[in-house]
Amino acid sequence: MERKLYLYFGQNRKKMATLDLKQSVQNYIDTADDKLLKMIKALVESYHDDDERISVEQYNQEMEASEAQIERGEFYTQEQVRQRIGEWEKE
Repeated sequence: MERKLYLYFGQNRKKMATLDLKQSVQNYIDTADDKLLKMIKALVESYHDDDERISVEQYNQEMEASEAQIERGEFYTQEQVRQRIGEWEKE
């Protein structure tokens, strides 16, 4: 009985952590500029479960798409990322 309660409590804690994380991400999205939103969109679209393998062709397509984004200037420099993190930490 104690073990089941512990597992149940653990699952609730995980659900709460997930909800907190979703809320935190939502807050970032709510205050994001177009450039960050495009980056988030690209990240979500390129997400794969760890168990899911992709083909070489798909990998190459994703690399080409990423390179095109860089050529269009759709990226943040390391300094820009540090500045944004600093802004988030102030909130």
